[in-house]
Amino acid sequence: MKKSPQFRVVLVTAPTIKVARQLAKIALTNRAVACANLIPRIESHYWWKNKLEKSAEVLILFKTRASKLEDLEKLILQNHPYDTSEVVALNITSGSKRFLDWLATETTSRTPR
Repeated sequence: MKKSPQFRVVLVTAPTIKVARQLAKIALTNRAVACANLIPRIESHYWWKNKLEKSAEVLILFKTRASKLEDLEKLILQNHPYDTSEVVALNITSGSKRFLDWLATETTSRTPR
């Protein structure tokens, strides 16, 4: 395992698989992330406007660098249909060397496609 304080996993929920795919494509095309995993059919329970709610959602796991978080958040907020979009970043403290090397390569500053 390789120690890695510079990388993050970012959690974002979306209302549908179509929206999740669009957000993933936008983030990938803009090189804000190296990878997006879409986990469909999660059930979310939460408070919204003083009422207990539940809904079916899709969880997106983005893998990126800490230095890309601001760009990723901006892209998500600009393109997400929710009033209050979930964008939660978790530190990756270590990971397999090959994966982290790949993550570093794919999130280097490049011109968006």
